[in-house]
Amino acid sequence: MSDRLQQLTKMFEADSADPFLPYGIALEHAKQEDFEAALQWLDKTLQIDPQYCYAYYQKAKMFSELGDEDKAVAVLEEGMNVAVKAGDDHARSEMAELLAAVREA
Repeated sequence: MSDRLQQLTKMFEADSADPFLPYGIALEHAKQEDFEAALQWLDKTLQIDPQYCYAYYQKAKMFSELGDEDKAVAVLEEGMNVAVKAGDDHARSEMAELLAAVREA
């Protein structure tokens, strides 16, 4: 376990209500190409904050890396709807770009 992952995990244990912490843990797992663990942490992020738009983006990206384009598309569509409702046009735009790339693959 990397130092950063260890530090984030310790912080999450102290404050499990902060969605940035499981999101950061997910990204650390993704860096190590442990996509299954990363997906679990992204799910935790979305349980804490269902409007954490970039969790949808990262989750879709990981499904795409795993070759599950259908799940990637479904997550992006859900995430884009959440972003629209949250008024986060930047996140929606980035998810739309990823969606186009996934559909082209």
